[in-house]
Amino acid sequence: MSRSEYFIGLMSGTSMDGIDAALVRFNDEQPQLTHNLSHPWSEELKTRLAQLTSNGAISLKELGQLDILCGRQFAEAVCRLLEEAGIESSNICAIGSHGQTVFHHPHAPAPFSLQIGDPNTIAEQTGIAVVADFRRRDMAAGGQGAPLVPAFHQAVFAHPQRNRVILNIGGIANITILPAGGGISGGFDTGPGNCLMDRWVEKNTGSSFDHNGSWALGGEAHEPLLKHFLRDDYFSLTPPKSTGTEYFSSAWLAQKLHGYPSLAARDIQATLLHLTCDSIQKAIRRWAPDTGEVLVCGGGAHNDALMDTLSRQLGSTPVISTDYCTAAIDPDWVEAMAFAWLARQTLHGNPGNVPAVTGASHPVVLGGIYPA
Repeated sequence: MSRSEYFIGLMSGTSMDGIDAALVRFNDEQPQLTHNLSHPWSEELKTRLAQLTSNGAISLKELGQLDILCGRQFAEAVCRLLEEAGIESSNICAIGSHGQTVFHHPHAPAPFSLQIGDPNTIAEQTGIAVVADFRRRDMAAGGQGAPLVPAFHQAVFAHPQRNRVILNIGGIANITILPAGGGISGGFDTGPGNCLMDRWVEKNTGSSFDHNGSWALGGEAHEPLLKHFLRDDYFSLTPPKSTGTEYFSSAWLAQKLHGYPSLAARDIQATLLHLTCDSIQKAIRRWAPDTGEVLVCGGGAHNDALMDTLSRQLGSTPVISTDYCTAAIDPDWVEAMAFAWLARQTLHGNPGNVPAVTGASHPVVLGGIYPA
């Protein structure tokens, strides 16, 4: 067996409910999660980030400051992880930092994706090399820069006999299509995951999310509104495609709700839950009709109402958490582990993108390396 290598993956999604830090050991076998933690954002910084991502308008001074402040928060997460795990920074090969996405615009004529969280700051404050800015090299090669996690999904979840779909439900939902025997036949963002439900429940109840979908369960999905949602052009686009919360935003929801003033708030929440499930199952039915099982990761895996609804819609196709497959990875830590894996790919000079997913013209080594 080869010597073990340790990498750290850092991930903060569109919900900004914390910075996920995962310490991952790599050897000849499956990568192993050896320690993990969720590091909270400071309330002030979280508020400033939420304002930025909600309206996209910011001064260069504010953007530069947020970049540094986010980098410091990422570094704090790493230092806390090392302390809790009882491991020295010298034992870590590199940190893979996704950064905090503040805008994703994969469309011509000048596609771009912007993540902040200065990797120079992380490297300086942790004493560990950092790999960051993963998305833009794929975009330079003609891809959409997203989703990037499918390569990791293939590495850990491919099955010799089963056609699988790996479904990540974060703020945005995305799928990876893994045919039996290896390879990836596709993958893309299906549309909103938790983002619209989170914003609606917070607006109406003050809660940051709908625990187990219980608030949605108290309402009834409104079929005409659901059909209105699903007529949005994004859902009919042919992959490769990707999106973000700058598209499926509070403004998007407000515009779609115009003309439905009398609907109860909980009925709208129930309809949003069905929007997430319907858009996912329609994508699977159309682009992966031979799917044998769906493995779910991300925060949505804990929403019982969402999982039950999706299971009913997919009928005989099992819908299970990644906890319960052979690889047995906690659904909360798949993405952070993926960026540890992507950092390792970069240091070893291996591609990290999947052109069949992103639309890039060829495989590329992702990210920039910021030495310790």
